[in-house]
Amino acid sequence: MKVIKIIAAGAIALSLAACQDAGPKQQIGTLIGATAGAVAGAQVGKGKGRMVGIAVGTLLGSLAGSEVGKSLDRADRMYMQKTTQQSLEAVPSGSTSNWKNPDSGNSGTITPQRTYQKAEGTYCREFQQTISVGGRTEEAYGTACRQPDGTWKVVNN
Repeated sequence: MKVIKIIAAGAIALSLAACQDAGPKQQIGTLIGATAGAVAGAQVGKGKGRMVGIAVGTLLGSLAGSEVGKSLDRADRMYMQKTTQQSLEAVPSGSTSNWKNPDSGNSGTITPQRTYQKAEGTYCREFQQTISVGGRTEEAYGTACRQPDGTWKVVNN
């Protein structure tokens, strides 16, 4: 068990170290990739095997996310954020919205999934997202909750 904790800590440390020398978009990509990788890794095995899966998923996800993040420019993020906000607010669960930056050619999708209300009354939605940069597509899953100002914010639940 101690070895697994060391592997998990090492994967997280490598992910964070990659963020320190990176620009803001690469940092965001690294963190999103690490989160998606950890979620995917948690689906593998049980007990010790699950911890290893999380550690490996975090590491691989952070590396892939870092590469995607390097390539997303400010305009790409604006297209993505606008589409994400509109989709989470008004698109039925299971329906996919697309975005594309005509200048860079980068694109993506957002597909809202289950909507639920927390005990304190906050509405949240699970979603699936893809981002395509230079012909390479990455997938992520997450949850966003509506803020008091009406915007949606990605959260770690």
